[in-house]
Amino acid sequence: MRSTFFDPGRMNARLELEAPVETPDGQGGATTVFEERAAAWALIEPVTYTVEEEAGGETFTLTHRIWLRWRSDVAAGMRLRKGARIFWIGATQDPDETRRYLICHCEEKSG
Repeated sequence: MRSTFFDPGRMNARLELEAPVETPDGQGGATTVFEERAAAWALIEPVTYTVEEEAGGETFTLTHRIWLRWRSDVAAGMRLRKGARIFWIGATQDPDETRRYLICHCEEKSG
């Protein structure tokens, strides 16, 4: 497999990696909160967007490819945060299987 060339200087967005943690709610259930695990520099590439109507308002769903340096602790269900923006990780991939970079396929909702 061919090695992916990538200029790491393009990783100019500082993101926080957050993992879900379930805490008991005291009534037999659980509440999911997100706990920061790490901060990382990343490249955010917008891919597509869709517009849906929900409760009389429009909701925009944007998909992104977010490039990080290789990490083995990133999985679907986690999220990346940049200020108030939240990117939900749906899948991850190593683009050339060299463990240099990790692509997170993410969704961001707004509106």
